[in-house]
Amino acid sequence: MLSKRLIKYFKSLQLKKYRHQERKFIVEGAKGVSEVLASDFMIDFLLTTKAYAELLPTDQLSKIKEIIEVTENELKTVGTFQSNSAALAIVSMKDDINLVFPENKLVLALDDVRDPGNLGTIIRIADWYGIETIICSLESADVYNPKVINSSMGSFARVNVHYKDLKEVFTSTELAIYGALLSGENIYNSKLTNNGILLMGNESQGINSDLEKYITHSLHIPRRGGAESLNVAIATAVILDNFFR
Repeated sequence: MLSKRLIKYFKSLQLKKYRHQERKFIVEGAKGVSEVLASDFMIDFLLTTKAYAELLPTDQLSKIKEIIEVTENELKTVGTFQSNSAALAIVSMKDDINLVFPENKLVLALDDVRDPGNLGTIIRIADWYGIETIICSLESADVYNPKVINSSMGSFARVNVHYKDLKEVFTSTELAIYGALLSGENIYNSKLTNNGILLMGNESQGINSDLEKYITHSLHIPRRGGAESLNVAIATAVILDNFFR
């Protein structure tokens, strides 16, 4: 049974202030926990039901500092899921690493993407297309927000997310910078290369005007119907698909 002290500590990690103070974050559910177990993240606590504990791979147990058997109701109390019959992990954040642009691979840059669900979905999309590096503006949603982790469906374990001043990043690179703009060239007529940076903008405002001057290739998804706009995660998927055609 969980103590009140541990319950309070685990629940505090739902807030950004305490996540970054403690350098810990929450991963919930069978899918997310199995992904983090298979990664190089270290796990401080694993709260698990008896049924899920029996499925734990023995070769991955060494990375878990403490395993606590709990009930489904306790998992619900500590986490954000309405129901969780498997497990919840308290995971240590990795040390910050220097941003290194992978050779001949596309990098994704996000300007002020605020919605955690959008960020998590974009991470999942990036993982699908083999993109290993995402650069977020300093105002973007926190990658360790439980909603981001949950909506990434485990892809957070394979995609490196950096938080940088995008102006500084763009002024220090010679890579081509593709930007999604309403005034951009029809993406279906554009010549695209995987050796560059794709910049996507804020959900409602798009790309900040101060960053538009760094864009070397502007792209636009032509509209066929009456919708005013596309969700930023969907637009990211459409554009990335064209890069890899």
